[in-house]
Amino acid sequence: MTTRTHTPGRGAKRRTGRPRRRADSRAALLAAATELFAAHGFDGVSVSDIAEKAGVNRAMISYHFGGKRDLYAAILAATFQEIVADVERIAGSEGPAPEVLRAIVAAIGDAATHRHPHFCTMMLREVLTGGQHMEKTVLAQPARVLAAVQRVVERGVREGAFRPVDPLLTHLSLVGSLVFFFATARFRQRVIRDRLDREPPDGATYVKHLQDLIIEGLATRGTSGRGGQP
Repeated sequence: MTTRTHTPGRGAKRRTGRPRRRADSRAALLAAATELFAAHGFDGVSVSDIAEKAGVNRAMISYHFGGKRDLYAAILAATFQEIVADVERIAGSEGPAPEVLRAIVAAIGDAATHRHPHFCTMMLREVLTGGQHMEKTVLAQPARVLAAVQRVVERGVREGAFRPVDPLLTHLSLVGSLVFFFATARFRQRVIRDRLDREPPDGATYVKHLQDLIIEGLATRGTSGRGGQP
């Protein structure tokens, strides 16, 4: 029987200075784990990797979350809850359906760009495995985003701002494009910068492009997609 010798995890940093407070250690674990799960997937990351990167004792993972799987579930649940809250709030707002849909695209783009920059990569890895590490309660969250988008699209069709389109296909086009764009940033930089000799588009530029593409594509003939106005 061989004894495995642990080596410092990817991105590990030596722990220095004063010990983290418990609240700080929880936040550090969430941030470190999200980045590592995005880079290597659930099975490619160990508890020791996460603790090393967060700069805390590995026992803190059990203390705060119960284990690696529970930590993974906590990241998914918390991030989805935040995104769902934003999307449902926007979807329930008054105003022309095209502008509401624009705001939904902007909210998801902001979450992927600023608040949770590694989440799309983490989610893409999870989706490619069939969502095997997602609990039923977490699986319900993307369905709520879909339902919110569906309500906005159906309202736009009723009001004459949108063509009669399938809300599910619209949702898949919208969310799929955003997730793929933000999840493939490193690869895109290599291809565009190294092969095409130009700077790749940033998140804000792509979000604006997708807003125009989706909204104008849904617009009824003879309108601009802005509330049904010519």
